[in-house]
Amino acid sequence: MPARTRTAALAAALVLGIVAGPAAPAAVATAAPHGGAHRTAPTDDADARRDAPDAEALRAALAGLPDADSTAALARVGGSGGSWRGSAGVHDLRSGRPADEEGRFRAGSVTKVFTAAVVLQLAAEKRVALDRPARAYLPTLIPAAYGAVTVRQLLDHTSGIPAADLPGETAEEAYAHRFDRHDPRDMVASATAKDREFAPGAAQHYLNINYTVLGLLIEKVTGARYADEVRSRVLAPLGLRDTYFPGDDPRIKGPHNRGYQSFPRAGGSEGEVELRDVTVWGNTSSWAAGDLISTTADLEQFVQALFRGQVVPEPQLEEMFSLPAPSVRDHVSGDPAAYSAGLSVTTLGGRQVWGKSGGRWGYNTVIGATRDLSRTLVYSVNATDAKGPDMNPTALKLMVATFGAPSAGPAPAA
Repeated sequence: MPARTRTAALAAALVLGIVAGPAAPAAVATAAPHGGAHRTAPTDDADARRDAPDAEALRAALAGLPDADSTAALARVGGSGGSWRGSAGVHDLRSGRPADEEGRFRAGSVTKVFTAAVVLQLAAEKRVALDRPARAYLPTLIPAAYGAVTVRQLLDHTSGIPAADLPGETAEEAYAHRFDRHDPRDMVASATAKDREFAPGAAQHYLNINYTVLGLLIEKVTGARYADEVRSRVLAPLGLRDTYFPGDDPRIKGPHNRGYQSFPRAGGSEGEVELRDVTVWGNTSSWAAGDLISTTADLEQFVQALFRGQVVPEPQLEEMFSLPAPSVRDHVSGDPAAYSAGLSVTTLGGRQVWGKSGGRWGYNTVIGATRDLSRTLVYSVNATDAKGPDMNPTALKLMVATFGAPSAGPAPAA
């Protein structure tokens, strides 16, 4: 496969937030670049050792940080063949001290998995019906023009509701508006004042607005704040003590590595760039679609519990592993629909892998796993163009080292 084609395929996997593929033997623990740690859990089972994480490749994936594309990276690989974790890079560019491998970070759209889990819990409790129109729960918010949109169509991005109007078309403009506060009801009103993109259920378009509506639906049905419901239903039961919702606070509380974004240097020559610290950045525009702050340890625990049925009960959990009908295509690319309720799917290494990616300024995050949890991946990369169109090179190397390259052909049944 040509290098550009292979990179594009893996970049597509990053957008979905999931990858899979063959593993290789584990290696002994060693020191990470810039003082970070690399650890491999031993195993006595011969078959498990053959499917152990490729520690050598994972170490190589994190080597050389910080560089122009990434200032730090944290990763955890797990599964039936053992586990590996590592960190590299720096806490911040000024001090140059090693990255905090337990640091918190902005998880971006991984938030959607938590939101979907709460909605599916409410469905299990028969407080929400997935095929009922969302307007039945939010009659004063959802106008009649969108009256046919169901809860399920919000969950799998087939609602046809367009994006809300938000300031900032470029990174520079977004930076200027980074402390703006956005009300979720205002964002829904902005979106639903426009014509629909397509008839509900006819296509799929991944947009934050669907999960903004779901956050408001959770509040309406429960009578509690969205963040409080996620905390009481998911975070507290699983003991995810380093995961929280920042609300209006633009800071990351507790230990964390600084995030940076590359900008054209003012007055510089063409192509000359500068890095700005973007760690402090308001995220009210993403809310229930993307404002979660977490750690790799918490997210690894979450994805394991979720896939084991400890967060969402059957049969509602099947919604997370079920795609829309084959006739439903992506509204932009025309590709087959790849998003389910909260998750998305791709095929690499001949296996189906389900998960989610997230990108906020200064931070790229991924959670992903095979359905049987034989291989899992969680990472946070402090990317200097975290919301850019191209895949971060460090993230690319981590994915290849963990799962291998994309495979051709359909995935086997999960």
